[in-house]
Amino acid sequence: MTHPQPVDPQTHKRYLDYRERFQYFGRQMAILTAAEFSVLDGERRTLHAKGDARDDEEEERLVALRAILLMD
Repeated sequence: MTHPQPVDPQTHKRYLDYRERFQYFGRQMAILTAAEFSVLDGERRTLHAKGDARDDEEEERLVALRAILLMD
């Protein structure tokens, strides 16, 4: 039996915030699992950290990730 990878406390807090926002805004979509959230949140943080170095495609992906993660 495999055990889930531990999640860092900041990611866990962002996931709990996501679940709370989901109750109000996300009901028309499937809720993400903690593992799915962690992967997408990691991608979002990476793109966000690039700042002005993001190209147009990366900027579009960042906007999409923020919408999926209910951060807009």
